[in-house]
Amino acid sequence: VQLQASGGGWVQTGGSLRLSCAASGRTFRGHTVGWFRQAPGNEREFVAAWRWSGGYTYYEDSVKGRFTISRDNAKNTVYLQMDSLKPEDTAVYYCALGQVILSSTRDPRAYNSWGQGTQITVSS
Repeated sequence: VQLQASGGGWVQTGGSLRLSCAASGRTFRGHTVGWFRQAPGNEREFVAAWRWSGGYTYYEDSVKGRFTISRDNAKNTVYLQMDSLKPEDTAVYYCALGQVILSSTRDPRAYNSWGQGTQITVSS
């Protein structure tokens, strides 16, 4: 499977961006799609995830209420709508795919397919 992430860019504080993660080679059936981010000097951290089983969504506390993960099955694409962006959201964002057990949803090591990353820069 190949994941193609897109939609990154530069935005001012309070602005919005939408990231897309398109999968080729397989569908999302039975898998979890996660969004992670990594700022310079920091470890890769969990942002949000969508589980095929039940369609449940999960968010890191600092993005709850501002970010929304969704999917379009027909397009085999998962989106991350990011609103009310803050400078601390600046990072490279990655989408990832895996057959992830519930307890490992937030663990990047549980995902075995990764997109190439897209830069988000939020200016103050």
